[in-house]
Amino acid sequence: MRVPLSWLREYVDLPATETGRDVQAKLISAGLEVETVEQLGDGLKGPLVVGQVLTIEELEGFKKPIRFCTVDVGSANGTGEPQEIVCGARNFAVGDKVVVVLPGAVLPGGFSISARKTYGKTSHGMICSSDELGMGDDGTHGIIVLPPETEVGRDAIELLELVDEVLDIAVTANRGDCLSLRGVARETAIAYGLPLRDPALLDVPGPNAFGYPVQVSDPFGCDRFTARTVSGLSPEARSPIWLQRRLQKVGMRPISLAVDVTNYVMMELGQPLHAYDRNLVQGTIGVRRAAEGEKIVTLDGVERKLHAEDLVITDDRGPIGLAGVMGGADTEIADHDAAENGGDSTTDVVIEAAHFDPVAIARTARRHKLSSEASRRFERGVDPQAAAAAAQRTVDLLVLLAGGTAEAGVTEVIAPSAPHTITLAADHPDKVAGVAYGRETVVRRLQEVGCDVYGQDELIVTVPSWRPDLYEQNDLAEEVIRLEGYENLPSTLPKPSAGRGLTARQRLHRRVGRALAGAGFVEALNYPFVGEGVFDQLGLAADDPARRVVRLTNPLNDEEPALRTSLLPGLLGALRRNDGRGAHDLALFETGLVFLPREEQGSAGHLPVDRRPTDAEIAALNAVLPEQPRHVAVVLAGAREQAGWWGKGRPADWADAIEAGRTVAREAGAELIVRAGQYGPWHPGRCAELVVVADGTERVVGHAGELHPRVVKALGLPARTCAMELDLDAVEQAGAGTPQAPSISTFPVATQDVALVVDKPVPAVEVEAALREGAGALLEAIRLFDVYVNDEQLGDGKKSLAYALRFRAPDRTLTVDEASAARDAAVALAGERTGAVLRG
Repeated sequence: MRVPLSWLREYVDLPATETGRDVQAKLISAGLEVETVEQLGDGLKGPLVVGQVLTIEELEGFKKPIRFCTVDVGSANGTGEPQEIVCGARNFAVGDKVVVVLPGAVLPGGFSISARKTYGKTSHGMICSSDELGMGDDGTHGIIVLPPETEVGRDAIELLELVDEVLDIAVTANRGDCLSLRGVARETAIAYGLPLRDPALLDVPGPNAFGYPVQVSDPFGCDRFTARTVSGLSPEARSPIWLQRRLQKVGMRPISLAVDVTNYVMMELGQPLHAYDRNLVQGTIGVRRAAEGEKIVTLDGVERKLHAEDLVITDDRGPIGLAGVMGGADTEIADHDAAENGGDSTTDVVIEAAHFDPVAIARTARRHKLSSEASRRFERGVDPQAAAAAAQRTVDLLVLLAGGTAEAGVTEVIAPSAPHTITLAADHPDKVAGVAYGRETVVRRLQEVGCDVYGQDELIVTVPSWRPDLYEQNDLAEEVIRLEGYENLPSTLPKPSAGRGLTARQRLHRRVGRALAGAGFVEALNYPFVGEGVFDQLGLAADDPARRVVRLTNPLNDEEPALRTSLLPGLLGALRRNDGRGAHDLALFETGLVFLPREEQGSAGHLPVDRRPTDAEIAALNAVLPEQPRHVAVVLAGAREQAGWWGKGRPADWADAIEAGRTVAREAGAELIVRAGQYGPWHPGRCAELVVVADGTERVVGHAGELHPRVVKALGLPARTCAMELDLDAVEQAGAGTPQAPSISTFPVATQDVALVVDKPVPAVEVEAALREGAGALLEAIRLFDVYVNDEQLGDGKKSLAYALRFRAPDRTLTVDEASAARDAAVALAGERTGAVLRG
């Protein structure tokens, strides 16, 4: 909303020294977002005067038409002689009054004017267009032609109001009242503590039986319709300069007197209006929903097919306008130019001032992709009580400026409604803000915005008709707080109890991050949104639980409307982007929440803001939220170890992904069981199932390994990409808490190697578990260092697993017999459980 400061001063007696910047600061403090203050006429310097064209000589021999003119500028040039000016425009004639800038003047943009020779003549100045003066679009795209009664030699800077300040306000969706000078003036008056001259306070005649006939068939869609008639408008009447300039300053183009007046009143009072050519309206004006498939040609010349939910204005022929959006071409006001071209000029008009349902108008505007100044206001809320005043203001201006006659008939169709009242505890704003305002301040601030307030400790507040956004007690509290100044709210830091520090869960998350970073991984944070098509790219089965997602009502991106159930889509996307930008050796990790919908979904209620929610209210809220376990995932591609003078490098492979899982489990103090598995995106022969034991029960908490080639191709990833994902919360539950540092024995270690022959299907992890249990407490560490397969030496379907066993006692040096006995016990148990035999 553009607000000229000169216009604003008509309603509020601002101090003469106040600038646009000062008003901007006040309004921002009151909660309005004033984006800029435009300095109109900045750098403009006269003489800039009104002149009358005396003669026009057409110059021949040039590529474009050129005219040599003499212009009477009175005594403004110091001599009283006609001013000789060369001009290329053709929209003026001898006798017209024009705007002339004389040598020595400076136009906006620093353009200095001086006498200069051009087209074989010397031009002493310039005849100006609106663009050259920074006035905006006047619809002519040519020289400014002033009314004939304009005095020659008059200062055009003052006449055209070229110097002004315009505040550009970004009006939020809930403050439709500020899409008018009336609304901004009210906020300005409150901010300065000055009285407001409300332009809507007019003497309005009551409805009678002589008004233009109106039939409202949908009182919900249109709860108020006012119609007034003005006849005998002068066909020669044009909008005066002051009216055109105010429209230009607020960003609108002057069109014709009747249309300009309705636009002017809309900007002044915030009430959209429409003027119909009375001679083109046939019969009763009606308001109803459109019939499916009806058509209308709107003022922009487009034929539109109507929807059954569209609210339309009709006469006996059918629709003549989209209610609250745009009028129809059938009843369009004919301007002065149309009359000059042989058409009939409009002399009698019917003025419509109505109040429409905001939702209906918003849907119609979006359905037809037709946003207008009127629809913007109706969508955000228009004062229904201002309709009669706006119609009266329009009638008064048409009578004044066009010599029309206001007919006695007044039509008002009103659906009964009661004012909105809110019960508010007098100390409620104090509780919300944490500031003791007191009852008197609360009542005063609410009365300033137009509320009627009664009561003592419990206030009965009647909301003004121009503030439909004030719906509940917290809205009223916000009004008090913003008018008292957000900047006056104290900054109070929370005071946690001393000595608590991080929770055990938070410490684990930090340890996991540090451990993975220490292992060469880089943390990548990704958005928690996914598109459901990614599950097909990951190769998940149709009945996979990961396909059940929580969908967002209002997603940031229509292609990713759901919350993630896995960290891999985001991490793999980050890996793909980095690889595409030349970083081919990658190791990324992320810890974050995933979102798993509950079997029975409900809706969350609103928690209070004036007190701490009860435990029951918090529990009810948590009960409808999706489960949100924390996962950890890694992805790898390219080289894991770089090649150099020290030797050959090594590419990342499935073992690195599994080792990342072991690193996480160690930080949680949990034992991770690794065994062959098969799941979704992983290669079936290079996928490990990661298992923990919690409360005596095994639980699969994740997978690790190399991704399937089909997944790699579908996602555009580097070849042999590997990944791991774990349920970190489940690993934490299975862990023993903070890992304990190992005790260091001062006694020497005894190493024993064993090579066991087992069937090929037997997992190495099962053999290792049997060896560990059989060796007993003396076993310090066990490591698989060789896997050998040779059917000729070992037999068909056999493999050899070689383990290094380290034995150590905390209190003595082990003998060879003790170490050998522990080894033999380990081999015996492995043979009993897995069928392993010592390799001969």
